[in-house]
Amino acid sequence: MIDITSHRQGAILNHNHGVETDSGLKIRVEGISETGRPVKINGVPAEMDGRIFRADVELKEQYNNIKASVLTPSGNYSQELTLVWDKKSFKRFNCYIDDHSFLFMELTRQKPARAFDHFYLAALKKIHDETGLKVTLNTFFRNDHDPDGYLLSEMPDIWKSEFEDQSDWLRFSFHSYSEFPDRPYLEASAEEFGKDYDLVQNEIIRFAGEKSFIVPMIIHWGNIHPVVAAEYRRRGSRYYGRSMRPMVMGGPSLAERQKGGDMKQVEKRASARDERVSPIEGFGLYYDDQEEISYLAKHKAYYNPALDMFIQLGTVCCNLTTQDVIRDRIAKQFEIAEKYGVEAFSFASHEQYSFPFYPNYIPDHLDRIALTARLFHDAGYKGVFYPEGIMGNTAWEA
Repeated sequence: MIDITSHRQGAILNHNHGVETDSGLKIRVEGISETGRPVKINGVPAEMDGRIFRADVELKEQYNNIKASVLTPSGNYSQELTLVWDKKSFKRFNCYIDDHSFLFMELTRQKPARAFDHFYLAALKKIHDETGLKVTLNTFFRNDHDPDGYLLSEMPDIWKSEFEDQSDWLRFSFHSYSEFPDRPYLEASAEEFGKDYDLVQNEIIRFAGEKSFIVPMIIHWGNIHPVVAAEYRRRGSRYYGRSMRPMVMGGPSLAERQKGGDMKQVEKRASARDERVSPIEGFGLYYDDQEEISYLAKHKAYYNPALDMFIQLGTVCCNLTTQDVIRDRIAKQFEIAEKYGVEAFSFASHEQYSFPFYPNYIPDHLDRIALTARLFHDAGYKGVFYPEGIMGNTAWEA
């Protein structure tokens, strides 16, 4: 009977979507009244144009309730949306790198005088110094590739003050107990998940300090059971990458990751998005939430008030994307940003591709991360941690 068409539930709006002042963000709300009867927006009559209604509304809070209602002979019908005001928004980018265990194993066994003498941390520090990158290293407890089964509990705390000094741009987070099996929390209980989470969090705080830990915004392989999702949210995480649901995902197969596959073929498939596309339209309808997918492709994120969580979609995964494709894809993201007023982006990668002993080693992997960060920096974007504020914008907390 009534449908707000100008905004999606949980739309995140900034100065590009209306007129912003110190007190609010004035936006235009539009929709369709199926019967053509007059509509009220938050109790105020809207302008009617046949079945189309429109009204200017000022968002004054971080989370704003918008109610469109229409009175008909058969009763009163209404629709309510929650819209988020991204106050004093600015161009920004988030980065996380998954699957960390090789770094800790090498630090433990090599024991350099400074942690940032290690090639991996030194490279990330250089990228930070040149581009303002802020990065979260998502962490395993066990290294499944090590014959001796390296555990995070072996990591010394001799570099704790060093990590604390760098915590303004480098953080660590929980990812999973270990790399295998894939999708470890799709059939897990909240207790199993919580036990693994505590193991990793406690070790991070032990060797890197409390300031160096940040709540996660993705769990290993993404797919998690609803009770795990509830525990994830209870522990303070309010962001998730695309979807917690079981979903079609790309990337190397288990056999390719364990034995060393043809990474050029993997990159080719990933760049073409072949691994994510259902071969038959019916399967696409069955497996995918197509409304969410198309919305995230353009707006990159939305807020789900029922979950009190933000769902976001990244731009590139560097270990699956060559430098030429990264340039092309980020350029296209900037075109989308200009059209839809988006100011917050995120990108990701995976640690192991930086290490020469890994079967699927990518020699220019760190260069890809540097390139992605530089493209954002040169376009005027600032590095942030998404879990802080609204996708790294802490204006509401200031």
